Amino acid sequence: MELWGGVECTVNRVGDRFRDQTVETGHHDRIEDLARFAELGITALRYPVLWERIAPDRSGEPDWRWTDERLAEIRRLGMRPIAGLVHHGSGPAHTSLVDDDFPTLLAQFAGAAAARYPWIEEWTPVNEPLTTARFSALYGVWYPHARDDALFWRALFNQVDGVRLAMHAIRAVNPAARLIQTEDLGHHYATDAMAPIADYNNHRRWATWDLLTGQVGPDHPLWPDWERFGLADRVRAIADDPCPPDVIGLNHYVTSDRFLDHRVGNYALPAPADGFHDLTAARVLDPPPPGLTHALRQTWVRYGLPLAVTESHLGCTREEQMRWVQQSWQDCEALRDEGVDLRALTAWALLGNVDWSCLLAEERNHYEQGVFDVRGPEPRPTALAGLLRQLAAGERPSHPVVAGSGWWRREVRFEHSAFAWGDPVPVIGAVREQARPLLIAGATGTLGQAIASACRLRGLEHRLLTRAELPLDDPDAIAAVLDRLQPWAVINAAGWVRVDDAEVEEAACLEANAQGAINLAGACADRAIHCTLFSSDLVFDGRKGAGYVESDPPSPLNAYGRSKAVMELEVLANWPATLVVRTAAFFAPHDVHNFAMAVERTLRDGRRFLASDTVVTPTFVPDLVASCLDLIIDGEGGIWHLANGEPVSWAGFARRIAAALDLDPALVVEAEQGELGWRAARPASAALASERGQLLPTLDDAIRRHADVRLADFATRGLAQRAA
Repeated sequence: MELWGGVECTVNRVGDRFRDQTVETGHHDRIEDLARFAELGITALRYPVLWERIAPDRSGEPDWRWTDERLAEIRRLGMRPIAGLVHHGSGPAHTSLVDDDFPTLLAQFAGAAAARYPWIEEWTPVNEPLTTARFSALYGVWYPHARDDALFWRALFNQVDGVRLAMHAIRAVNPAARLIQTEDLGHHYATDAMAPIADYNNHRRWATWDLLTGQVGPDHPLWPDWERFGLADRVRAIADDPCPPDVIGLNHYVTSDRFLDHRVGNYALPAPADGFHDLTAARVLDPPPPGLTHALRQTWVRYGLPLAVTESHLGCTREEQMRWVQQSWQDCEALRDEGVDLRALTAWALLGNVDWSCLLAEERNHYEQGVFDVRGPEPRPTALAGLLRQLAAGERPSHPVVAGSGWWRREVRFEHSAFAWGDPVPVIGAVREQARPLLIAGATGTLGQAIASACRLRGLEHRLLTRAELPLDDPDAIAAVLDRLQPWAVINAAGWVRVDDAEVEEAACLEANAQGAINLAGACADRAIHCTLFSSDLVFDGRKGAGYVESDPPSPLNAYGRSKAVMELEVLANWPATLVVRTAAFFAPHDVHNFAMAVERTLRDGRRFLASDTVVTPTFVPDLVASCLDLIIDGEGGIWHLANGEPVSWAGFARRIAAALDLDPALVVEAEQGELGWRAARPASAALASERGQLLPTLDDAIRRHADVRLADFATRGLAQRAA
């Protein structure tokens, strides 16, 4: 089975604004990305030769320069391009999916593209026609923003005719050209009351491929719709001149399978406009739906044509992304063993995507990582890259985290009361084995407990150890624990945290924060175990006048900062693969021992809250933990700055917390260091910036999520008190 790849390349129109994922992920300006893709073992690359990018003006000359250079490089690197002409778009501004001229205009562009690149043999003139028609003409999300059954069918038929005419034009240049026709495919499950709607949707999902293969006529379940909307003659014309795909490209996501439920009162969700809930099936069905295997097998039985998974991607934490791809690959290989002609699996969104979490309808700047993380100065290969290289080479995946089941098969998947629907479906091809654990030192601390909680949620085998279980002041004991438990990674979340007390107990602080961490890092390095240590913004003196980046030299003002600086220097000089995370100013909604919670307690009592004028970069602990675990899984080392990105004074931070909680910001009083009784000097501004990539969300976003939890908790406690 081949490994294919693809960049998320949508050029999509919302209102009068076009968005281009190739630009938003930075690929437009990085031809060197193509060598990164080839190095993974990718044999074919789904790639944009997009109508909207090349010929946006009806009267203007097409601009092929960018595409010329990229396609030549793809060819030089030994990959085959699968050329896509429209990807969730509606064509240039002078046309749209419901324009009668759309098919002929697309065909004209396709013919010009084929004449320009006669050597390209694999084409996808329109990506996911049915999905695009739904979101553009039935749900009103994308241009032309219609919500009309007749326009939906017109949009779909225009795209299908566009594919047929485009392939005629392409094959006039290259008779050997092959159609790779993609479509999102899932299954609709339902309560008995919703069965008619689910049945209709399960017929409609095949419409693109049924039309292209000519498997349509008066006996087709959708014929009454087509006849009602005046499309019967177009159906007959398509059936008389079909354009069957050479390869059916199936795109299946964890959200592709749906569950329809009329029992709206059973869910703590807003009342649906349609009178029923449309839910991700994996979040409610028990057992979970069979997913990709079911979709592929159904498609093979229905058409008997060669298949490929043309998009495989999961927007989630790193181990879940890896488990999704690994499980999909195993499912495909098992189906091939059954005799299914399954050619390839495509690692989709190699560079991630921007704002697909809201279907591109809003500009949230929400980046979802792919095989490469593009938030730094150069795309950074994640652990997914190593997994793909192994799959392409026919090797057994070696990363410990892929041994776990994905969230879509664990109990954690349930967001609602489970709905029993059938017998468990075996997961073909899946082999699970006991994973080596991740060790966490610091069982009693805020950070250690937060990391352990995240590991439980993410299905990561772990052990949370106390000081007695892992005494960091005893190198022999450390070695014995590592040899006995055989971890693949170790996180040191233990240490001295009392900044002011360190001024009078510097030796003890140095022993805990420096020597203990040094002992642990050395023992891990001797055994090729990944090690993560935490440092602080207090290694800096605050005199830079700008945010500190990873390469800035430490110059601490206090004993606590000196202990962290000593640790950094010693560890990275001897074991540079160690991951050292500098962070600052923790806050979290479930830990009473942090600044934001102190602000809330004080202001709820109606008392004034004194806060420093020194500048920090607050860090939301759930975000810190999520990014740390991803970096650990990726095998990253060296210094990383992880904070929520915005410098703010402690007083300014307190006011923003107050405002988010509907408390009085005027009760926050800004104070100088001397007024607060601090023994240890703090830097006036120790803001953390990054030259390696801003991984955490914005501070505004973090404060909003913190406040959502706190307000919900406050409301729940209020209800409980009133009930009592």
